[in-house]
Amino acid sequence: MQKLNDLSRCLTPLEADGTLIAVIEMSLSSWLVAGIVPGVERQPLKKLEADESTLLKLLNRWREEAKKSGHRIERIAVAFEAGRDGFWLARWLRARDIEAHIIHASSVAVSREHRRAKTDRLDTELLKRAFLGWLRGERDHCKMVAIPTIKAEDAKRPNRERESLVGEQNRIINRMKATLIRLGIRGFNPKLKKAAERLEGLRTPEGEPIPLNTLAELHRDMVRRRLVSDQIRQIENVRLEHLKQAPSDGPHAMVRLLARVIGVGIETADMLVQEVLSRNMRDRRAIARYAGLTGSPDESGKKTPGERAGPFRQRSSSTRHDPIGVAISHVSEEQRVGAVVSSPHRERARYSQAHDRGLGAQASDRLVAACARGRGAGRRRSAPGAINGGC
Repeated sequence: MQKLNDLSRCLTPLEADGTLIAVIEMSLSSWLVAGIVPGVERQPLKKLEADESTLLKLLNRWREEAKKSGHRIERIAVAFEAGRDGFWLARWLRARDIEAHIIHASSVAVSREHRRAKTDRLDTELLKRAFLGWLRGERDHCKMVAIPTIKAEDAKRPNRERESLVGEQNRIINRMKATLIRLGIRGFNPKLKKAAERLEGLRTPEGEPIPLNTLAELHRDMVRRRLVSDQIRQIENVRLEHLKQAPSDGPHAMVRLLARVIGVGIETADMLVQEVLSRNMRDRRAIARYAGLTGSPDESGKKTPGERAGPFRQRSSSTRHDPIGVAISHVSEEQRVGAVVSSPHRERARYSQAHDRGLGAQASDRLVAACARGRGAGRRRSAPGAINGGC
């Protein structure tokens, strides 16, 4: 039975004489494969084109070399860092009875020297040492990433596409507002339905209309915003349709259950189910990464400016800024259904340029405002034994 720390060390005993070990340094056009072959004194290193069939032929050739030297290969273990290629190669190798692992790149210890040498060959040597220590069952050499199924990966796409579209929509709106402010026009809301019609009637403080080139740019931005808004609406409608078609399906049932919590909408509930609750709970780093506590699997040991500034500073969306601390409205105890209430004193996100005010964030605001009103009312008239505002 697998345990929670399976990804930090290998639980299968390593038989060095019967195990072929290979690591891959992957790039867009080529792969550099380094191996440890039992019975072969040299440390083979081969550069291949980015092709899985060529990689399989190389592993089989190394297996034959070990067999000729009197070593029967019972296990082939391959590892590479998480990156652009994702998880498809690991799934492809596992389907061919090859043990494949994906290394969490930010878990590999690297030299912090500013001018250290860094080449693909040196990277493969570093990966070999880390992977070999992991196979021996030793801790703190590296950590592996849980490999999801293609269906589980695909289920995350609507949430992530919607988040990207929301950020793009906010960038377009901010760009339009900045363009108008540069001309001295304030208070114009480009999100209104008749905003495009009102552009022609806007005047600068000098009494001049918007210049032609700027006006054409604003019209193009409004067309882009409407397109992005329509795409966001399509994603939301498709999600609702799927929930109606299969309401008792595993993830859908969890989404419907979470959506019953006051202050948690369908979008937040679906995000929690797909990105947090349905993740392989053995991969604690993946969950921590989503919350902004650890580095990305493909960050190669470096820290982002958001991490240096402190935890929870990487996410612009309010639900991903605090995915678990969803808040409920200021309602009576009998009406509550077990939501987790965020602390009213929790630090708010001040770094976001495109802040998505989701339902969870709105409920948090209502809760904080209700607590503030309760404290104020309590100072004016407090009853013996009463709790001000119920907070």
